[in-house]
Amino acid sequence: MQPNLFKRALREGRTQIGIWSTLASPYATELIAGSGYDWGLLDTEHTPSDVPLMLNQLQAVASAVPAAGAAPMEAVVRPAWNDTVLIKRYLDIGARSLLLPFVQNADEAQAAVRATRYAPAGVRGMGGSTRATNFGRTAGYVDHAHEEICLLVQVETREALAQIEAIAAIDGIDGIFIGPADLSASMGHPGKPRHPEVDAAIDDAIRRIRRAGKAPGILMADAERARACIAQGAQFVAVAMDMLLLRNGADNTAAQWRDQAAAAGRSDSY
Repeated sequence: MQPNLFKRALREGRTQIGIWSTLASPYATELIAGSGYDWGLLDTEHTPSDVPLMLNQLQAVASAVPAAGAAPMEAVVRPAWNDTVLIKRYLDIGARSLLLPFVQNADEAQAAVRATRYAPAGVRGMGGSTRATNFGRTAGYVDHAHEEICLLVQVETREALAQIEAIAAIDGIDGIFIGPADLSASMGHPGKPRHPEVDAAIDDAIRRIRRAGKAPGILMADAERARACIAQGAQFVAVAMDMLLLRNGADNTAAQWRDQAAAAGRSDSY
């Protein structure tokens, strides 16, 4: 089995810089997978992606040529929910790093771990010759799969923040991701993920997750704030989103050329 370098980096306390992908396109996925990020979040919670499309996205990551000096990007798949059946399906198509949304307590974290383990340690179904096993060619997959599966859970409410230590105590949880957008709504500041009260709660959560022995993570496209989160101890930090990069680049370029065309029109007037 190929080692999960992302999982090893988190275990060793090394910072991993990532990109958030919501375009749900294998073509776009292959492009960003070659950019040099340590990890890329492939989302299905807030995108039109599903299991068959995610298979294509994972294949795109595997085929991408990393930027000079960079290691291959690790794909982190976010299922739409902390659901045993969904987890099984994404693992079977070859996902080995998962981010599960809206985990509220230790029981839900434990259920997530069990969904990634075969019996007797868990309830993952035996799928036979799946892509995850290289179609049955990987000897010992059943015995060792859990060693390379990286399981991240998302805390994104005030109630979940109170359960950080209990969630972190669950064996098999590799990291805890803080969701700023939903957290801000839960704290009474919807649409304001940079509200001072939210920032303070995130800083406190990052420190508590580190003290509990797990890797803290966050999505933060604000570069200054992302650096501050890393300084607080965040280990896996997504610093960009593919859709925003495309939108902002397209908007800015269009605005520049609209201004150019307007200026040309004025100079040509009689």
